[in-house]
Amino acid sequence: MAIMGYDPFRQLLHLQDRVFRAFDQPYGPGRGTVEPEQSVIGTWTPQVDVFESAEAITLKVELPEVNAKDVDIQIEGNALTLRGERNLENADKRDSYHRIERTYGSFGRTFTVPSTVDTENVSAESRDGVLRITLPKKAEVKPKQIKVQVDGAPALTEKTKH
Repeated sequence: MAIMGYDPFRQLLHLQDRVFRAFDQPYGPGRGTVEPEQSVIGTWTPQVDVFESAEAITLKVELPEVNAKDVDIQIEGNALTLRGERNLENADKRDSYHRIERTYGSFGRTFTVPSTVDTENVSAESRDGVLRITLPKKAEVKPKQIKVQVDGAPALTEKTKH
């Protein structure tokens, strides 16, 4: 039996390694590191691409096996919030599964919406497991030319100029 001295740095490195491994997978802890019951039901975070054009800001949200009508999209103030749930098919027959690596359960994401977005005309469509949310930009306000009039004198026009 070997006697090992106390090394607080080894424990710190071990903890740091465990924390960073939890972020290796996009939907939760790394495979095989969590008990099967814990990895199946819980919260998960769908992946999102956000890109911008001259006309709109677009969010593409990966929602495989999530029915579009089960997704709640709300805009309140400058926050866009997505909520929903992905359920395990045949959850009552879980014993017949050999392996379950995907996470099921509720999800929620919130994004800050810039003031340039026209929140009254936001649209969303779902196709092939991807939800596309389009946030159109407000029409730019064009500068208005203001004529300066001199007290007591009529404004100069082309006819009065000589």
